[in-house]
Amino acid sequence: MTPLSRRSFLRRAGIGAAVAGLAPATLMTLHANPLGLPIGSQTWPHRALIKGGRFAELAATLAGIGVQAVEMCSPLDYEDFAPLRDGKQVKKILADHGLACVSAHFGMKELRTRQAESIAWAHDVGITQIITATLGAGDKPTLDDVKRAADEYNKIAAVTAKAGLQQGLHNEGFELSEVGGRRTYDILFELLDPALVKFQFQMSTISRGFVAHEYFTKYQGRFFSMHVQDVDMKATPPAQTSVGKGSIDWVKTFQAAKVGGVKNYFVEQNMELTKQSVAYLKTLTV
Repeated sequence: MTPLSRRSFLRRAGIGAAVAGLAPATLMTLHANPLGLPIGSQTWPHRALIKGGRFAELAATLAGIGVQAVEMCSPLDYEDFAPLRDGKQVKKILADHGLACVSAHFGMKELRTRQAESIAWAHDVGITQIITATLGAGDKPTLDDVKRAADEYNKIAAVTAKAGLQQGLHNEGFELSEVGGRRTYDILFELLDPALVKFQFQMSTISRGFVAHEYFTKYQGRFFSMHVQDVDMKATPPAQTSVGKGSIDWVKTFQAAKVGGVKNYFVEQNMELTKQSVAYLKTLTV
């Protein structure tokens, strides 16, 4: 996600909750992770700790609640992640806490102007998934705007592929817009090269009518990841909550994720909701 749009959404969902006082919990044994995949956490909601030089503390806390993998944000385009420019050190800290990391978000600005540096940092950390939050071509694009954005991203993805990595696209902002009565997101599935670009689904977009299991089933094999949140659709307006306490059918979601191609997922919530969501995911068998 882009820093501003991510911040706006997550603040409304309670992301501003303090986490600095949390002590690492005892490492918990995982029981029934959905699809047998590691339970992951996106680090964006916890960026205050990273900005403050407390990345190792964050890693210990996440590992302590049962998280097994994290998704990062690039220090080249995400200012709060600037302390993590040494990719090899990031890899070591994560390894010290038993955390895997194969995925990160990268800004379009850096992918346009500093892609070689982005790829080098990814290699140092061990990242194989290069994802951008949004192509950022506006909230009211024309069809030509969508075509230009897709063409540019295919070219970026081709460079990523040559480096042995997989480009991905998250859905936020531009991707949630419409063109001529059609969802821009659906048009992008037609324009983006399936061999070069995979998709990461943002579960909270159910509040905008985007239902994960429908997309996973319709576009089989086009996805490789998702951001996990639950949403209470009965609230006015719909409100984010921990996984299992909202309106999303998680069994149906993960069953569809199998055919969608999902290989990893990351809880993206404040620390208190992350703890609750991870606890629920440990009990979910699909």
